[in-house]
Amino acid sequence: MIEQDMAGAQDTIYLCNFRVSVDGEWLCLKELQDVEYVSMQESMQRSPSPPLTLSGINNYNHQHHYLHHHHNNCVVNQEFQHCANIQQQSELCDIFSPIQPTPNHNISSLSRDPVIIERSNLVNISKLIVKELIETSLKYGRMLDSDHMPLQHFFIVLEHVLRHGLRPKKGLLGPKKELWDILQLVEKYCTEAQDITSSIRDLPTVRTAMGRARAWLRMALMQKKLADYLKVLIDHRDDLLSEYFEPDALMMSEEAIVIMGLLVGLNVIDCNFCVKEEDLDCQQGVIDFSLYLRNSNHIPGDSPDDELENDNMTTVLDQKNYIEELNRHLNATVQNLQAKVESLTTTNALMKEDLAIAKNNILSIHEENKQLKRELGIEVKDTTEGGKIPIKITETTTEIEELRCRVDIERKAKLEVEKELELQVSMKSEMEVAMKLLEKDIHEKQDTIISLRRQLEDIKLINLEMYKKLQECEISLKHKTELITKLEAKTKSMSDTIQKMDEKYVH
Repeated sequence: MIEQDMAGAQDTIYLCNFRVSVDGEWLCLKELQDVEYVSMQESMQRSPSPPLTLSGINNYNHQHHYLHHHHNNCVVNQEFQHCANIQQQSELCDIFSPIQPTPNHNISSLSRDPVIIERSNLVNISKLIVKELIETSLKYGRMLDSDHMPLQHFFIVLEHVLRHGLRPKKGLLGPKKELWDILQLVEKYCTEAQDITSSIRDLPTVRTAMGRARAWLRMALMQKKLADYLKVLIDHRDDLLSEYFEPDALMMSEEAIVIMGLLVGLNVIDCNFCVKEEDLDCQQGVIDFSLYLRNSNHIPGDSPDDELENDNMTTVLDQKNYIEELNRHLNATVQNLQAKVESLTTTNALMKEDLAIAKNNILSIHEENKQLKRELGIEVKDTTEGGKIPIKITETTTEIEELRCRVDIERKAKLEVEKELELQVSMKSEMEVAMKLLEKDIHEKQDTIISLRRQLEDIKLINLEMYKKLQECEISLKHKTELITKLEAKTKSMSDTIQKMDEKYVH
């Protein structure tokens, strides 16, 4: 079991003796101080096994060891020094522990579970990387490719999130638990995932199970369904994931819902990956945490970047108000266009009726023309195979010219009516295309508004968490300050007592 834990630790990007916390928009790594120094010293004296390293407390005691004297050969001085060390170490345990322990408190209750620290690290890193990804996409454009550095960091962290607590294979001959096997279960509950799963199975350039899992994650992000697919796994984790994950894995805990909420915000990003050209079977790169870390002496508001970061909320609200106002204008425009389309439809129907009446008039005019020709002595015969009508003229040409003028006038009227009909038909088709474009634009704006509202809710939740953490830190700082003053008073009294005893011993 210990060898399996050591093998699993090689795949992680975090250290168990560090705690990750979010300070504003920065990621802070703080070393966990082992507060059970006195108890571990006593166990080291009772047991020959080597103790755990206690770097934080040992360095502190080495810097503040003030009971060293020149009379080391004196038994009385050694006893007082030993008592002072024990008392000092017990009080330092009170200072460095996050919760003030009682004298009979158990050691295991003071130490924090490393698995909880790992999950917290992954959640905090995911928050920062997703936030950085959204900000860079809005700053440089929404279409991102595989060369985008925050996007590469996101996939590396997401891979560690999904592989956290993955069970090792049972025995030497047992099947190995792979992330690809878990992702293939999504298509049983979501039919939209069948297309990308089947296409990834047929990829010729990806050969390993881990490479297929990476390709699946990229295709799901391009499809903007990554959060929905992971929600399916989380909803059925008691039935599906218990076989693949340990009980304390991130996907089996409540932090998985936080990760899923972060992934919802990525639906506003448009990505473009060429999965066939990427080498997904090899080990992915490492994350440069210097982009997300800051110095502990950093003061918020020192740099112009901090001022820009403080204005992010105002910018988001301004964008939200602008989009809502634009949506209202678009709705009004759509209503006006719908009214115009209705009026054009009625006009078109009326024009069709007028065209039918005009055709009837033309037919009646042709009949009148034939009758006039008969009256004038023009023989009208049936059309031959060539379509020619033989005409015999017996009267003067003036009447024929009048008839030709009337025919030309009727032809011109017919052409004008046909042109107007074609114009109305083209206008109707243009209006239909404009309506479709406006409806598509409205749907896109509505999706953007929904995503911005979700981002605003996430930012509000993060602000509340930071405010609570700030209050807790202020209370802890006040408590530690009081303990330090008490410790200094005790130190002063003990130094006076030791000085008096030295004087008595010398005399």
